[in-house]
Amino acid sequence: MAKFNLKINQKNLSVDVDPSTPVLWVLRDHIGLTGTKFGCGMAQCGACTIHLDGNAVRSCVLPVSAIGKQAITTIEGLSANGTHPVQKAWIEHDVPQCGYCQAGQIMSASSLLKSNPKPTDEEIDAAMSGNICRCGTYLRIREAIKTAASK
Repeated sequence: MAKFNLKINQKNLSVDVDPSTPVLWVLRDHIGLTGTKFGCGMAQCGACTIHLDGNAVRSCVLPVSAIGKQAITTIEGLSANGTHPVQKAWIEHDVPQCGYCQAGQIMSASSLLKSNPKPTDEEIDAAMSGNICRCGTYLRIREAIKTAASK
């Protein structure tokens, strides 16, 4: 076990965990932030997507020892009350069906728009290709991203 001082959603927190513990389990089991979901455990589905210094990363395979001083943002930290433009666009376009993948989808979409405020359909598809939606809401996801980009 080792002590890690982490900046999560703009708060400084400490955890005492095995250095190889994936950030996903630190967030869910030790911090109590359950918005980030476990999907595949192999960084293939995107359900566990968080931001690390603003960049979308898969938390299920990222050991807590690799974080260092980088800031973590989870779906809970994206906005205090669901007012982030991507979250609002998700509601406007009625994107979620089962909703399980949506936190990861939103985190990937918001990271895309931060780096590319006016993405093309092809750029959206490429950026979101690592996020799997079993319900198949991909067209609504694309439209929601375009709506969020326009705001």
